[in-house]
Amino acid sequence: MSENVRQAVWLTQEAYDKLKSELDQLSGPGRAEVTAKIAQARDEGDLRENGGYHAAREEQGQQEARIRQLQDMLRRAEVGEASADPDEVAPGTQITIAFDGDTSDTDTFVLGSRELLGLDGAVDETNVYSPQSPLGAAILGKRKGDEASYAAPNGTSINVTIVDVQPFRP
Repeated sequence: MSENVRQAVWLTQEAYDKLKSELDQLSGPGRAEVTAKIAQARDEGDLRENGGYHAAREEQGQQEARIRQLQDMLRRAEVGEASADPDEVAPGTQITIAFDGDTSDTDTFVLGSRELLGLDGAVDETNVYSPQSPLGAAILGKRKGDEASYAAPNGTSINVTIVDVQPFRP
């Protein structure tokens, strides 16, 4: 995907506000904190053997990467609410699918993003698929009982039936 053709990121207002707050913290007080750590470590002398300086620079690099990630996500954000139709597959819903119509071979997952659903730091067994993934794109907008197919990475076509759709509650 080229840099100019980036896909939108679906967010609830609550998720948008949370990410915006994190960005404000990191790019304001967070930057000042790391800059102060670097300055303090620099004052300690020889930078080649100064572990505190190198640790602070590493922290700064990670923080700047996170700031760029947040800025990109918020720039591409489409803020909205989950579908009012409880049977429609939409970001923020928990879906159960059956493979090739076999109701004994099912998979349950959430359509969205671990980070945006608040699962990024949690040790959680919840499977999450992006709406832009092959499976996510194939079932997005479908309803309970609908069938869809998508191409696996090896090119095989996989058929699924939507067995259940519910709003996700972490």
